[in-house]
Amino acid sequence: MEETQNLDATINAAIGPISDFITSIVFYSINILGVEVPLIVLWLIAAGLFFFVYLKAINISRIKLALDIVRGKYDEPDSKGEVSHFQALATAVSGTVGLGNIAGVAVAITLGGPGATFWMIVAGFLGMMTKFAECTLGVKYRQINADGVVAGGPMYFLRDGFANRGFPLVGKIMAGGFAFMCIGGSIGGGNMFQSNQATAQLLAITGGTSSFLHGQLWISGLVLSLLVGSVILGGIKSIANVTEKIVPFMCGLYIITCLYIIFSYFTKIPSTFLLILDGAFNSKALYGGILGVLITGFRRAAFSNEAGVGSASIAHSAVKTDEPVTEGLVSLLEPFIDTIIICTLTAVVIIITGAYENGVKDGIQLTAHAFSSTVSWFHYILSMIVFLFAFSTMISWSYYGLKAWGYLFGVGKISEMIYKVLFCLFIIIGSSMTLSKVVDFSDAMIFAMSIFNIIGLYVMSGELKNDMNQYLYKIDTGIIKKQ
Repeated sequence: MEETQNLDATINAAIGPISDFITSIVFYSINILGVEVPLIVLWLIAAGLFFFVYLKAINISRIKLALDIVRGKYDEPDSKGEVSHFQALATAVSGTVGLGNIAGVAVAITLGGPGATFWMIVAGFLGMMTKFAECTLGVKYRQINADGVVAGGPMYFLRDGFANRGFPLVGKIMAGGFAFMCIGGSIGGGNMFQSNQATAQLLAITGGTSSFLHGQLWISGLVLSLLVGSVILGGIKSIANVTEKIVPFMCGLYIITCLYIIFSYFTKIPSTFLLILDGAFNSKALYGGILGVLITGFRRAAFSNEAGVGSASIAHSAVKTDEPVTEGLVSLLEPFIDTIIICTLTAVVIIITGAYENGVKDGIQLTAHAFSSTVSWFHYILSMIVFLFAFSTMISWSYYGLKAWGYLFGVGKISEMIYKVLFCLFIIIGSSMTLSKVVDFSDAMIFAMSIFNIIGLYVMSGELKNDMNQYLYKIDTGIIKKQ
C-alpha cells in the first residue's frame, strides 16, 4: 500500500505543474457579484441558449418525432451505418450517465442547496439543443469505409466544414486539437477515474481495511479490465449490443429505487419541490445567492451530460441513417434522460430524506446515506449501480478515444489494438492509484474539447438550420412516412 502511495505522489508531482496550468486555463473563472464563474460553463450554456432560439426550440416541438425515430418508426433497413438509433442513443447515454449523476449532484446540493436542482434541469433542457447540433453535423460529415466501419464526430465536421469554407488549415488544427483532447479525456476521466471510484465503492461494501481487496486494489482493476476488454475488442457493434441491454437496466433500476425512496416520503413531496423553487430564486441561498446557486446547478449539469463537449457525436455518427437530422433529434433525448430525469431524481432523494443537512460532504457518501436512510441495504443497490455506471462509461469512452486515436494515428488493426491495450492497462492503474492530478488534467481536456466543438457549431449553424428545415418539411408533407 505504501508503494502505491509513493507512486501516486511521484506521478502527481510529475504531472502536477502541467495539470495545474491546463486546468487554470480551461476552468478560468471570473468574479461576478462575488461569485466565481467558470467561463467554460458560460460557454456551454450560451451555446445551448443560442441553438434553442436559433433552431426554434425543437426540443419541445419535435420531442414526439424524436421518440418515434428511437422506436424505429422511420427506420430504413438499407441505410448506411453500423447501429440502430436506439443502440446509438444507448451508447451515448452510457457515456454520460455515470458518477456525475450520483456524486456530482450531491456536490451541487451541498454547495448550492436544494435550489441548484432547478438550475440543473434548466441547463439539461438547453443542453438538448447543443446535442442536436453536434450530433446532426457528426452524422452529416462522417466517413464510411469500404468495410462499412464508420468514423465520425467533431474531428470530421471541423476538418471538412472549415475546408468547405476555404479554411482547410484552420479546420485541420481544430480537428487535431479536439482529437488530442479526446484521447486524454478518454484515458483519464472516461477510464481511470471511473475505475478508481468503482473500486473504492467495492472496497467500502466488502469491509474497508478488512476487505480482501485492501492493499491489492489492482485485482478489481484487472477484473474490470477483462470485462471492458471483452466488449471493446468487438468494436461499436459489440459496444452497442452491450449498452442497449445494460443502459435500460441500470437506468431503470436507479429510477425505481429513487422513486421508492421518494414515495416513502409521500407527504413531503410538495414541500420538497417548493424548497427547490424557493432555493433557486432565494437571494439568501447558500453559495453566493441566486447567481451562485444558478452557476452551481449549471456547472454540475454541464459536467454530467457533456452537451457541447462533442463526445456523444462520435457515437451517434455510427447510426444507420441517410438523414443526419434524425440522429440529431434522437440525441436531444440524451440530456433529458441524463439530467432532467436521473440527476433530478438523485437530487430529490437527497433533499426529501434530509441527507444534505447531516454534514456529509463527500458526494457518493452523501447519496449513499440518502439511500440507506430509507432501507438499510439500499446502499448495496447503489454500489451495484455505481459499478454499472462506471463500466458503461468506460466502454463508451473507449470508443470515443479510439476514433480520435484513429484520426490522429491512422486506422488499422495494429493501431486500434495498441489503443485498446493501453486503455485496458490504464483501468488497472486507475483502480489502485489516486492520481488526482491525472484526473484533473483529463477533466480539463474533456471540457477543452467543447472550445473546438462549439466554435465549429457556430460556424456551421446556417447549414445545420437549413438541413433541419429540409428534413422537417419532408416529415410535415409526408414525403418521409412512418414505417
